[in-house]
Amino acid sequence: MHDTFALTGRFAPFERSLDHTRAEREELYTWFHQHPELALEEFQTSARIGEELTQMGAEVIPVGVTGKVGVLRNGDGPTVCFRADFDALPLAEETGLPYSADPALGRSHACGHDMHTAALLGATKLLTEHRDAWSGTFLALFQPAEENGAGARDMADNGLAEKVPTPEVVLGQHVGPMLPNYGLGALSGPICATCVQTKITIHGTGAHGSMPEKGVDPVVIAAHVITRLQTIVARELAPQEMGVVTVGAIHAGDSPNTIPATAELSVSTRAFTTAVSDQLNEAIRRITRAECAAAGAAEPTFTHLGGAPEFHNDEATTETVMAAFREQFGDAVGDFGRLSGSEDFPTIANAFGAPYFYWFVGSSADIETAPSNHSPHFAPDLQPTLDQATRAIIVSASPWLMGATPGKN
Repeated sequence: MHDTFALTGRFAPFERSLDHTRAEREELYTWFHQHPELALEEFQTSARIGEELTQMGAEVIPVGVTGKVGVLRNGDGPTVCFRADFDALPLAEETGLPYSADPALGRSHACGHDMHTAALLGATKLLTEHRDAWSGTFLALFQPAEENGAGARDMADNGLAEKVPTPEVVLGQHVGPMLPNYGLGALSGPICATCVQTKITIHGTGAHGSMPEKGVDPVVIAAHVITRLQTIVARELAPQEMGVVTVGAIHAGDSPNTIPATAELSVSTRAFTTAVSDQLNEAIRRITRAECAAAGAAEPTFTHLGGAPEFHNDEATTETVMAAFREQFGDAVGDFGRLSGSEDFPTIANAFGAPYFYWFVGSSADIETAPSNHSPHFAPDLQPTLDQATRAIIVSASPWLMGATPGKN
């Protein structure tokens, strides 16, 4: 059971509770895994989270459509917020696990949000059982709809900062087969990319396929746009900058002998800075408009679908938490490289105006062959991932709630 991860010293009481509660925590994780719900439709999941928090004696505050915050007050001291997301993906599970979600649902926790949720509930319960070991206020924040970038914004727009105490720091983590030996990793500065998702509608003129001169073909325009968009990163972005432009979907027409009236492209961009993101999206609009004009088509329509903000781990917070991690987990802790993937986690911290830190927890014994997040075959190794993610929450909050500087007793 990877005893090398066991909490020691002032954390030893929490480790003993981990041993005693393992079966019930695994059962809770299994329940979440078997009940996946999509973004802003997580009503059953949200209700179960509320029930668990209530049983622990936490004050439960609903925020937005399905968001929940458990407020755990324990005397004077700092306030720490820890965020877990809990939505699933529209992807049928193909793991073959005995606790697999029913493939007929057409959705699954293929990103590990069920693990995030179970770990935060487990850590919250440990804090309720060991109130003599810490003081202050702990906010267990459960956020919906991370996958479409709408959940954090929904909570922020629905009064998150006014409904709960303001934290000194906001913490979060993500599981995945990215670190060996179930280790923990992170670094300060840019760690995930900002993302912008856009639907582009090209307006042509419909006609019979045998009389193309009678119409303006949006399919041909779309083909030119898709090809030309690939030149943005290659020829407009400085080589030292990171940028990604992806056309993830295209739809036009339903008949082989009809020129359709419109064509739709779904496009996403990734960058580490807002400035580069703006450059990419301005180029997308310029190129699309130019191709439409060249073909004699009407002005295209751009519809913002969502995305994620610029993501920069706070340097001081990173050092504080990583020092606590190194003290407890030793060689299992390291710097993790930057990701071109995106997260809406900073929106939660920005709503409070608080610094934030986010890290990754390895979820597989063999990271070389393990399916990646968002694969229908992805699932974390139940253990020791659940225990390790739960330990990480307790240790990460300790510099504030347990009143001790890492490296000192």
